[in-house]
Amino acid sequence: MKRILVLAGLLLAASGASAAFDVAQLMADLARNKGGKARFVETRTIALLDKPVVATGEMTYTAPDRLEKKTLTPKAETLLLERNMLSIEREKQKLTINLGNQPEALAFVDSIRGTLAGDRAALERSYGLHLAGTPDKWTLTLLPSDTRIAALLQRIVVSGNRDRIRTIEYVQADGDRSLLTLEPIAGR
Repeated sequence: MKRILVLAGLLLAASGASAAFDVAQLMADLARNKGGKARFVETRTIALLDKPVVATGEMTYTAPDRLEKKTLTPKAETLLLERNMLSIEREKQKLTINLGNQPEALAFVDSIRGTLAGDRAALERSYGLHLAGTPDKWTLTLLPSDTRIAALLQRIVVSGNRDRIRTIEYVQADGDRSLLTLEPIAGR
């Protein structure tokens, strides 16, 4: 009988711990991460191409709103997002875009930045949030709530553990997809 009570207590504790893990807890965990650097591999599957396009490089995030993505292969490119300004540098050409004037693009950017910053309000402006898993292995699915965004984007699936994002998958409305896998660089 004592064993059954101990086992029941453990099961109740475990179910209570998993029940407490919700979007609010995930956002709090993510918000504690003030930045870092990671290597990435991005695999884009595009219907018009015979095989996926693979890019590699490094990303640096500084909370709450600075994200730099340096693609090293197959071609060098730097994207820098600071607040609502996006700069793209490729082959000695630089383009700067004010995303404040482009709500659909800003909603897409906020999906990345909002998740990294643990900014639930920013995410919920454009997406329905659906969380599965535990703090050690979670998956957050973002479904567009705005019809203009849904015309471009079917869903975004972010997975990770604790306060670390490990993968981000974008599935476009036309079926094309991109999978970004992140591996933190130690000590940075």
